[in-house]
Amino acid sequence: MHIVLINPPTRQSYEIQSVLGINAPPLGLAYIGAVLERDGHNVTIIDAPISCDSKKSVIKKLQSMEVDVIGVTSMTPNIGDAVSLITEIKEKMPWVITVLGGCHITFLPEETMDACPAIDIGVLGEGEVTMLELVHKIEDGEPLDDVDGLVIRDGGKIRKTRPRRLIENLDSLPFPARHLLPMEKYTALGEQAPLGNVMTSRGCPFRCTFCSSSRIFGSTFRARSAENVCEEVSELVEKYKINFIEFTDDTFTVNKKRSFKLAALLRKLDVSWAFGSRVDLISEELLRAFRRSGALVFYMGIESASERVLKLLKKGIRLEQVRSAIASAKKVGLETVGSFIIGTPGERKEDALETIRFAISSGIDYAQFTAMTPYPGTEVYELAKMNGLLETEDWSKYTTIKPVMHTAELTSEEIGSLVSMAYRRFYLRPKFFVMQVAKRRVMMLRPILRRFLARRKSWQ
Repeated sequence: MHIVLINPPTRQSYEIQSVLGINAPPLGLAYIGAVLERDGHNVTIIDAPISCDSKKSVIKKLQSMEVDVIGVTSMTPNIGDAVSLITEIKEKMPWVITVLGGCHITFLPEETMDACPAIDIGVLGEGEVTMLELVHKIEDGEPLDDVDGLVIRDGGKIRKTRPRRLIENLDSLPFPARHLLPMEKYTALGEQAPLGNVMTSRGCPFRCTFCSSSRIFGSTFRARSAENVCEEVSELVEKYKINFIEFTDDTFTVNKKRSFKLAALLRKLDVSWAFGSRVDLISEELLRAFRRSGALVFYMGIESASERVLKLLKKGIRLEQVRSAIASAKKVGLETVGSFIIGTPGERKEDALETIRFAISSGIDYAQFTAMTPYPGTEVYELAKMNGLLETEDWSKYTTIKPVMHTAELTSEEIGSLVSMAYRRFYLRPKFFVMQVAKRRVMMLRPILRRFLARRKSWQ
């Protein structure tokens, strides 16, 4: 069968991409594509945002092919774009089976199917095994009831099949089908470095109120072997000439022994890389090992400078640990990116101002400030919905850039003003510019300023 997997055209911008200048390959689609190809199917991937394809040009490409199944992925901010694309595909190609996957339909399956009759099937949660079994059933003309992890239409009704068990052995997955993607177009660090992204683990044992990761990938940490990871990195370096790797794990350092082993193996590959971790799961010794093996950037979730707000977020860290992590990173020579959230229910204006001051004085190199955004699947979404804090359920506005909720303490306008103030005070400091010049990062200033000004315009 010929399956076409699509990352839909979108107008949305995601904050982490905006701050770091990252255009990353759609790893989820590439994994599904690899699993389907291994089974003998013909697969095409269209990454519309990176190829600058409009909805019209995507459909034109589809009409030039013989297609059996079309799979579209969507996060919450671009669900409208995905629904619009699928609707038009169904109008132009009514015989094609349309499948929607991604986090939005995972958490709002019935609502999403109701909103778009053109969606035939939804894939919930991890998609690799589910999509493979689904294609088998379609190919054989069999009912879908035995395929776990689906939401389907049945006699005018919408129902879910049994939940899909998580993949236990991640080493059993083939490497992502990057040959189906325009790898030369994916970049990071102000469009200076070709980018390859690698998933080394799934599952998060922590329960932050603003994050839905553990509800998609489970609360049990599942890790690939260090050898398997480094084999993939080696392929990226040799086959695709990639010299900068972004490890996409929610928390890269849950398993300390594995982390040191990864560092030892990566050191042999002569590649630069970035990673994200909790501040309470690192040590100076580990960061030094990472730096020696090519690590350049440490992305840390700080969220707030208020111990009280950190408790509200169920973050499970202390400011003392944040300061220690930043100091250790600076000592070993790692660049640091700290993420901060403004607008947590219960956060006062004084708390937000303290967070901004902390970000400036902490010594981090770059900061990501976001408005608290209650994504479906998170605890804060349930709280906001229950207490009437949501100001819109126009999902296209859920980008973390512009507030979509208020709290008892802050209006949405106040939250937006505080986020704008945070970026202005952090990035328009003379000291920040001097640091960039000293580090010979002058070329990065232009994209940073361009993105800052674009954000400022969106708040007005």
